[in-house]
Amino acid sequence: MGLISKFIIMLVANGLGLYAATVFIDGFTVPLTLNGLIIVSAVLTLINIFVRPIIKFVLSPVIILTLGLASILVNLAALYLLDYLLASVTISGILPLIYATLVLGLVNFVIHLK
Repeated sequence: MGLISKFIIMLVANGLGLYAATVFIDGFTVPLTLNGLIIVSAVLTLINIFVRPIIKFVLSPVIILTLGLASILVNLAALYLLDYLLASVTISGILPLIYATLVLGLVNFVIHLK
């Protein structure tokens, strides 16, 4: 699978996950217009491509010690960075951040099943 097709699949999966998180989680707000959702999904995809591997590398000892459970912290950091970078994304509190991370992870897991 090429790099562009992986990017498009990640973009769609992140868009669906962000939409589901916005609909089902109180305190997590993303613009639900098509343009707004595409922009937020693209920024999250770029964070996942470029920043997430660096965070995983830095936290790799913790991830190994917790048998992979600390990878949730990496996803939390990526979503928090998205909230920090874009004013249109609003996460009000730690519980909406955790729930949105779990919803995004679940949607990405289902999309990437073969």
